[in-house]
Amino acid sequence: MPGDLVPDDLWERIVPLLSARPPRRRRFPARLPAEDRVSLAGIVYVLCTGVSWRAVSAERIGCTG
Repeated sequence: MPGDLVPDDLWERIVPLLSARPPRRRRFPARLPAEDRVSLAGIVYVLCTGVSWRAVSAERIGCTG
């Protein structure tokens, strides 16, 4: 589903602008980060539909687990 909201050509233009992720801590690693493309798809979905963040379902933007 993220491919529908963030096409490959747009993603290829955005990837060079993203900073590298810092390494995870060993002792308190916290939650695994979401994939960048899925996060961007969520942002695009909210901006295009005008829904609130609470109304966005994880399945709609392609976030699994």
